[in-house]
Amino acid sequence: MFQRIAIIGVGLIGGSFGLAVKHRSLAKEVVGLDKDRRNLELALTAGAVHRVASSLEQAVDGADLVVLATPVLTGERLLRQLAPLVEKNTIITDVGSTKHSITVMAEEILPSGLHFVGGHPMTGSEIAGMKGADPYLFENAYYILTPTQKTQSYPLEKVRNLVKAMGARVIELSPKQHDQTVAVVSHLPHLIACALVNTLDETPNSGQMSPLAAGGFRDTTRIAAGNPEMWRDIFHSNRGEVLKAIKRFRATLDSYQRLITDADSEKLQQKLEQARKVRRSLPARSKGYLPALYEVLLTVPDQPGVIAHFSALLGNKGVNITDLEILRVREGQGGTIRLAFATEEEQEEAVKILGEAGYQAHVR
Repeated sequence: MFQRIAIIGVGLIGGSFGLAVKHRSLAKEVVGLDKDRRNLELALTAGAVHRVASSLEQAVDGADLVVLATPVLTGERLLRQLAPLVEKNTIITDVGSTKHSITVMAEEILPSGLHFVGGHPMTGSEIAGMKGADPYLFENAYYILTPTQKTQSYPLEKVRNLVKAMGARVIELSPKQHDQTVAVVSHLPHLIACALVNTLDETPNSGQMSPLAAGGFRDTTRIAAGNPEMWRDIFHSNRGEVLKAIKRFRATLDSYQRLITDADSEKLQQKLEQARKVRRSLPARSKGYLPALYEVLLTVPDQPGVIAHFSALLGNKGVNITDLEILRVREGQGGTIRLAFATEEEQEEAVKILGEAGYQAHVR
């Protein structure tokens, strides 16, 4: 799909981008550049790039696609440096979590003949750097593209087709709409997770509490393990929308505080019921940007190869697992796994196949 792709920043997202492109033969050559020499060496060893570059000019030489896979403020700085270095008709895209600022900049500084298509893969891992990279990181993940009225159809189509070929599901939003949305569904949750961890750390006798911080606390704060530099830049770049989200969250938290202070059990229960209802609806939404997922809860024994076994059972019958999550495990006995399917027919067929094979499975 491309002759040469230059990936600037071969960390988690950039490295996964290179692995996905090479794994599917979507470009003849992938060139990597990173300030961290270990990332570059690992990218080359793992096969995320064909070769590494020692400078930005060397990396983008002859590239028909340049991917900025760096923290957002670094991406904006690099965009200014790229303008005189890349050839005419080169497409530039990014993977940053904020889109308005860099898109405005691109339309201001890039000369005619250079094309910018903003992008944001809604996926990640707590393992930072190239060591967390995965060729299937984008598989079934939502990948937001943010064209504007100035975005030409050809470069947009090229990036859209590439992202789809990498296994992702493309959503198109305006840069402003993107930033408003992710402030609530991504940026605020990360900030809250960090605040919860800080609250535990700053509580007297926190050392005695930490071993008990399992289950809900670990699930709620998992994303706090993300890259601090990246998130610092995100909060700076999208500070207007993040501050609005914080204000709304604070008002909601204050309302809970009043209900608990007033011992208003009836209204507190109503708020909790409302939250449960909304949360339960999230995986099964059929409107908007997220299509329905049809889930099955599967109980399995704790033994080697069990995931491969039931996956093969379904795969041999043409039933594709869209998502898989290990919910809980008791060592030596077994555990519960959540499976998700794209259609209700696959969901029903999966329950039938697994049941006939002796597994305990039911629709969620």
